[in-house]
Amino acid sequence: MTSRRSSDAAPSVPSTAAAAAMPGPQRFLPPMLALFVGSGCAALIYEVVWFQLLSLIIGSSAISLGVLLATFMGGMAIGSLLLPRYVSLDKHPLRVYAFLELGIGLFGVLVLFGLPYVGGLYTAIGGSGVPGLLFRGLLCAIYLLPPTIMMGATLPAIARWVEATPQGVAWMGFFYGGNIAGAVAGSLLAGFYLLRVFDMAIATYVAVALNVLVALFALSLAGFATYRAPSLPARDAAAKLPPGAISVYIAIGLSGATALAAQAVWARLLTLNLGGTVYTFSLILAAFLTGLGIGSAGGSWLAKTVRDPRAALGICQVGLILAIGWAAYWLTEGLPYWPINPWLSSAPRFTFQIDVFRSSLVILPAAILWGASFPLALGAIASRDQDPGRLVGTVYAANTIGAIVGALFGSLLVIAWLGTQQAQRILVALSAVAALILLVPVVQTEARKLAFGARGVLKGALIVVLTFLVVRGVEPPPGMLVAYGRYMATRLHEQTEIIYMGEGMNSSMAVSLLPNGVLNYHNAGKVQASSEPQDMRLQRMLGHLTTLLPENPRSVLVIGCGAGVTAGAVSIDPAVERLTIAEIEPLVPEVVSTYFSKHNFDVINNPKTRVEVDDARHFLVTTDEKFDAITSDPFDPWVKGAATLYTREFFELVKQRLNPGGVVTVFVQLYESNLEAVKSEVATFLEAFPNGMVFGNTFNNQGYDVVLVGQLQPGPIDLARIDAKLARPEYTPLAISLGEIGMYSTVDLFATFAGQGNQLRPWLADAQINRDRNLRLQYLAGLGLNLYEQAYIYQDMVSHLSYPEGLFTGPPDMIDALRSRILWGGQY
Repeated sequence: MTSRRSSDAAPSVPSTAAAAAMPGPQRFLPPMLALFVGSGCAALIYEVVWFQLLSLIIGSSAISLGVLLATFMGGMAIGSLLLPRYVSLDKHPLRVYAFLELGIGLFGVLVLFGLPYVGGLYTAIGGSGVPGLLFRGLLCAIYLLPPTIMMGATLPAIARWVEATPQGVAWMGFFYGGNIAGAVAGSLLAGFYLLRVFDMAIATYVAVALNVLVALFALSLAGFATYRAPSLPARDAAAKLPPGAISVYIAIGLSGATALAAQAVWARLLTLNLGGTVYTFSLILAAFLTGLGIGSAGGSWLAKTVRDPRAALGICQVGLILAIGWAAYWLTEGLPYWPINPWLSSAPRFTFQIDVFRSSLVILPAAILWGASFPLALGAIASRDQDPGRLVGTVYAANTIGAIVGALFGSLLVIAWLGTQQAQRILVALSAVAALILLVPVVQTEARKLAFGARGVLKGALIVVLTFLVVRGVEPPPGMLVAYGRYMATRLHEQTEIIYMGEGMNSSMAVSLLPNGVLNYHNAGKVQASSEPQDMRLQRMLGHLTTLLPENPRSVLVIGCGAGVTAGAVSIDPAVERLTIAEIEPLVPEVVSTYFSKHNFDVINNPKTRVEVDDARHFLVTTDEKFDAITSDPFDPWVKGAATLYTREFFELVKQRLNPGGVVTVFVQLYESNLEAVKSEVATFLEAFPNGMVFGNTFNNQGYDVVLVGQLQPGPIDLARIDAKLARPEYTPLAISLGEIGMYSTVDLFATFAGQGNQLRPWLADAQINRDRNLRLQYLAGLGLNLYEQAYIYQDMVSHLSYPEGLFTGPPDMIDALRSRILWGGQY
């Protein structure tokens, strides 16, 4: 390329005063930047809301979210390609932009109000397997393609205001950066305020209002800004690719693929380091977008000042080799060993400050380089005789198509098949391929054969050596990180043996063995189940209450496999003929059948057991099967996505899947939680089951966790019937199982009673109900994951406990014994 004139250089966006002095249409460019800020903010609010809305219907598994993301980004790619082809150059860019924004806002409202109707259709038709997957994709396409096509068309539309010159390319990059800056604001606004304080409807209305304001501003600018369509060559000439454009498209596609795949990999590892709350995911997204915005601004300046934007783009890819290696080092060899104990924080805002720094340290270097790549790619193939909209649209589409591939393979396949270590090595290698394509020129010999020049061979060799060194330095995540997550540094002094560590499609898990022989099952960076007495008591209580309360529990559904102890407790009830386990992670049943078969009665291999690998909510929505009892032991409520299994609507769905006389039990943890979150869980459950009961599992005579019990047809609990059942020979394994957790009689089991609906209502007067439209629980629980207030929460819950007259029936001596035990506290 020829050298750029010094007069073309402009290190930053012009000020308002400078803009006023600009000739012709250029003086409208700075205010047009504001359009993209508002548009980007609205787009990210929609993205967060739509993903939550649709995941409630199609499930929150990696497959469902992959389909959602692919559809969302696919629509943007289609829009960027279609607008230059089907919207004439004669149309005023600002007016086109305004109508696109109004269309996005219109579809924002349609999605909000129309989703229940399409959701009902999916409930009737959708299912598992390939047909179900195809129908999920169709549902997403119906809802997401129209607005996302319009979102993708906005940048090519406004690009027609500028020429495909170095100066114009710089402004296109600034527009892209402004859009990302707005996206940062939108992700933080949605994740930390709108959805935490209000609900998805209010968040949607805010996004629609932003669309309308942006459209009105664009129309007002169009009234002042005279547009003259550029005179370009014939359509065929304009559509002809500039020399070297193919390699740039391939490189920017690889850049998009590595960016989205890295985001999936880093989110998996960062949530282990920070905790997998909705706030952490918002923080990761904001850090990623911030880096893209910074890089886009820098790349826009470089695109108009450097001699060879193609070479600069190639250097960015070389930088990505190092930046991905940098991130890999900090995620596995740096951050996990920092001497940080989140439990010492007196308020979430203090750990949030550290998390901002740690996320930025990992993400920003690579994100800045990815952000710079887009405007440099524009500069590398720009020429004055091009349609600017077509230029931006094709480069944006190539980048987005790469991002779709990266998101699907990164989140669905590579991590589950190869693990995060190999995934990051692949990302380094792909960045090297992009660098080689751009920086190693191919020359044509006299014999008309293609060959590499000597300088190109040297460059290629250096890139290959650098790639080899970085790839070799990428390490797998420490087993202790997978096991203990953000608390890893505090557990390093313990003699814990990690006997298994695996990375699945949805989560990473580990099994540890303590010196005293205790087995721990870890998922989401914490102990989810163990052979500790207090954990075994809870898991066995949950399973045995599930089958002892119904008259004839022939068919039982267990939500969440965990270590399989709860499912195992269900399986040994002789009345149970069919046991279904709904587990979102395919790796879990295999792991627990290997390591926990002694504690879970080898439930996975029991002939009566059927494992459904699916999001539990999606399974219940799409199955026609009904159950005599359902027990739910999902992830901690602060884990992003888990709150969908604690909503009022979910409990109503559970009721619909119960046979007459059916019973539902739900585990609620008191540790790593706060009073507001526990109240929300209990109050929401009691809205669906007004006569529901709470049974407590105490440790050292203090609160630890509880079991919620609901009956489809409330009635008294016949202690004599249960006592007689436990005395029968075929129930000996069940009686032994209860004895192993210190419950030697029916009275022992039900003495754990800790409250009933009418007793708990005064305590729950200020509780916030968790509904599908707000998923309030994940925001409440996300503020309490580093707290250990279980003793206080339980004491507050039972402060007004009294014996529930009429709830239990049986011989007078049994009732008297139970009454005294409940009033005494029934602790273990």
